[in-house]
Amino acid sequence: MTVTNVGRFVDWEGCFNARDLGGLGTLPPGVLVRGDSLDDLTARGWTTLAAHGVRTVIDLRNDDERPLDHPPRPAGITTRAIPLDGIEHRDFWDVWWGTPGFATPAYFRPFLDRFPDRVATVARAVADAPPGAVVFHCGLGRDRTGIVALVLLRLAGASAEEIADDHGLSEPRVRARYAAQGSPYDPTPIEHYLTGLGTTVHALARDAAHRLDAEAYLRAAGLTGAELGRLRGRLRGR
Repeated sequence: MTVTNVGRFVDWEGCFNARDLGGLGTLPPGVLVRGDSLDDLTARGWTTLAAHGVRTVIDLRNDDERPLDHPPRPAGITTRAIPLDGIEHRDFWDVWWGTPGFATPAYFRPFLDRFPDRVATVARAVADAPPGAVVFHCGLGRDRTGIVALVLLRLAGASAEEIADDHGLSEPRVRARYAAQGSPYDPTPIEHYLTGLGTTVHALARDAAHRLDAEAYLRAAGLTGAELGRLRGRLRGR
């Protein structure tokens, strides 16, 4: 399965929803890529990923979501598994897990409020990654990846509208991934959920981004001034 480059999307054979975040805020190309699962990358897909300059992969999925890769990952690619969910914290997930809201940015702000330490761990991994581009991904490249993208893009000066527009790019790719896998995808529960709230995915993403002061958030989450400096340098391509 091959995805043709469209705009910021990258053609990594085996991925559907991978795109370079360069051009949003002050972020240059070739620094950060958000993506869906890399497990189905072909050998050609891994070659083109490495040719894009990626040297660090941050996998945001839970431990039980990580099957073996088909071809091996190339030498020189470092993979860090940092489960973002904190699925053991039932006080949060009993409210959100399995609900239509979990597939929308409605849960982004509650998640950020509940799990700043987990977001900070990912931010440190980006700041301290070796030279080269960083790709961070979950399963579909929409929700967990969307939370991390929101924080990093906000720190890079992206507007709430830019972030919401970027978030909206994922939905057609998610549907394409389901179709290619022969899996059913029914958007009706999400549509009914949004109708009940009287809002849209775009508005929810824009509001979550608008309300976030990324530097203050990461400082409160425990990042030091030095760590924030390294992260800002990374987001400027240094």
